[in-house]
Amino acid sequence: MSATSVSRDSQPQLLSVQQLLSTPEKRQSDRPAPLPPLRLTRRGRIVLIGIPLVLLAALLFSLAGFFNSPAKASASAADLTTTPTVTVTVQPGESLWGIAASVAPKRDARDVVTDIVQLNNLPAGTVFPGQELFVPVN
Repeated sequence: MSATSVSRDSQPQLLSVQQLLSTPEKRQSDRPAPLPPLRLTRRGRIVLIGIPLVLLAALLFSLAGFFNSPAKASASAADLTTTPTVTVTVQPGESLWGIAASVAPKRDARDVVTDIVQLNNLPAGTVFPGQELFVPVN
């Protein structure tokens, strides 16, 4: 007398009566041994715990910087003031220092040059003949 069973490969397998009546220990010998529990070394634990902690700290520092940065320069538009300016065309041989000295002789030329660079978004302190610049009047 024999019985059939279907294995994982979907092919019928014939079992004898002795195999059917055998003890479970003998039947389990066909199964692969269970895997041992996962054991981490000290370095593995440091990596497993340390990397997420470093990433979390970096995220928190960036969020802290984002939320602590000023969102706007003024509380209302009424508090904002505009800088009175005039437009000056650069002549051949002129520099920012010469323009600053002629436009605001009572102010420090370094401050006026800084204002001109900021008003015109100049990447460097160089100007070219024919270039039009916004210059503060004060």
